[in-house]
Amino acid sequence: MKKRLSKKIKAILFDLDGTLLEVNLKQFIPEYLKLLASSVSHLVNPSKFISKLMITSQTVDKNDGNKTNEEIFAETFFPLIGYAREEIEPYIDKFYKDDFPKLRQYTRQKPAAQKVMKTAFKKGFDVVIATTPLLPEIAIRQRLEWAGIAAFPYKLITTLENTRANKSNLLYYKLILEIIDHPAEACMMVGDEDKDMAAAKLGIYTFLVQSSNTELDPSTPEPNYRGTLKDLNLLILES
Repeated sequence: MKKRLSKKIKAILFDLDGTLLEVNLKQFIPEYLKLLASSVSHLVNPSKFISKLMITSQTVDKNDGNKTNEEIFAETFFPLIGYAREEIEPYIDKFYKDDFPKLRQYTRQKPAAQKVMKTAFKKGFDVVIATTPLLPEIAIRQRLEWAGIAAFPYKLITTLENTRANKSNLLYYKLILEIIDHPAEACMMVGDEDKDMAAAKLGIYTFLVQSSNTELDPSTPEPNYRGTLKDLNLLILES
């Protein structure tokens, strides 16, 4: 990779899973759902809980930006399972505090992740953790810790609570640009999936980190850059 980083770029957006943190999603997601459902199994049948959670996620995907993802989630999910938020939420909160950390075994640190973060901050870029905002902040911060990059002063971390769209929607990126106050051409999205590279449709630069999850749609613009996190670190260093 011999390209130079565009001088226009002032902010770098990073996907988390598969990009900064190795995750075996085929193990992680089923175990996550099983553990979460078991936390309220004394109230809701686990199969029902998971099916209603999937329906709710699809509803959040359609968020038009008028409410936070958390508000859409709460309005949809709790009526579906037949319990008030106040009855269920304490058990879910306890799950994220006590049981979610058990899922760390399905992840692995990428040694270059911390290095590239140090370089990005040293070079003065605004840095955003642009992870899919379907999980609450407590879960995302735990995964940042698993990746060894929790201590950095990020400009923004997208979470269930503070975001009003999902990453499959270009509105997700538009809202980030508004929050960090940068035009699209001053930003670069680093990720491993099509939903990351789709940011290019707004004029955001893209850097593809190849992973087992990488499968780009033919309609997705060709990434501006491709390589490993080590390649990215060198690219930033030389900017």
